[in-house]
Amino acid sequence: MTARQIKLGAFLWATGHHIAAWRHPKAHVTAGTDIDHYIALARTAEAAKFDMIFCEDAAGLREANVGIASQTSRSIGFEPISLLSALAVQTSRIGLVSTASTSYNEPYGLARAFLSLDHLSGGRAGWNLVTSASPVEAANFGSTGLKPHADRYERAREFAEVVTGLWNGKLDGASGSGHDGQSFSVRDPLDLPRSPQGAPVMVQAGASDVGRDLAARTADVVFTAAQTFEEAKAFYDDLKGRLAAYGREPDDIKIMPGVAPVVAETEAEAREKYEELQALIPDDVGVALLSSYLSISDLWRYPINGPLPDLPESEGMKSRQALVIEQSRRDGLSIRELARHFAGARG
Repeated sequence: MTARQIKLGAFLWATGHHIAAWRHPKAHVTAGTDIDHYIALARTAEAAKFDMIFCEDAAGLREANVGIASQTSRSIGFEPISLLSALAVQTSRIGLVSTASTSYNEPYGLARAFLSLDHLSGGRAGWNLVTSASPVEAANFGSTGLKPHADRYERAREFAEVVTGLWNGKLDGASGSGHDGQSFSVRDPLDLPRSPQGAPVMVQAGASDVGRDLAARTADVVFTAAQTFEEAKAFYDDLKGRLAAYGREPDDIKIMPGVAPVVAETEAEAREKYEELQALIPDDVGVALLSSYLSISDLWRYPINGPLPDLPESEGMKSRQALVIEQSRRDGLSIRELARHFAGARG
């Protein structure tokens, strides 16, 4: 019997996961555009036996206010598939996973890009499927606004079907097996052979009901952000319980909860370092990030030392909004405390 192993992935943030780490006196402030720095991070993760490095992405600034965007490290970084292609030739074993949106890409181009990365890396590529929940991002693509949550996931379902069909060699218009669906029409097969690993790994992080269903249908790996062990177990049991409906076994999917460690020689030193980093978060940055998770544009109207107001259900990140509200109520946190808590861990 093979022993069970913990799967480890590292978010590839150039100056560290904490949103204000770039402001620390010891930070490498130009790390976001320093390829040698990224190579060192990737090699360190590989030497430590991590299973993957992961690049989060958004096609645009994360905040509508440019002044706020200028105060966060989230506003600087390479396009992730380009970055991972460079890292592919500087590493040999670690997985290379990138986010790409189903709302602002087309299946054929995305399938080709990830399959190319897969061949360049010898079978180590993975796609983190997201539907994108930011109105700021939508404005960069001639959009009339953020599409409703259900519509984004319906597009994502068909998008994933087309991409996996291309990867598996099942779409070939010449033999009458192209795709002609509600959102997409694809005729030709890809101009690449099958993946060295069968197909690039499918990754997701959606935790809403439709997000979990899409993960149960298509994902190999699911990221989750639970605040308690009970929440994590409930998510695990629910997602694993959905797999049978799609002809899948419980072991067909790996669930990876998010952890944001602060490392030091002792716990006291780690806590001191954490508080030092927390103090570097400007209030406007913390509240702006919290606003994006809650899909509310006017959170500044409320007293920053007061409680979170009652909010309508989001059309953005429904599961993240519910998580934030639950923690606010459970722990009695003010808007400032909640903003710093979620900003420090990037949500």
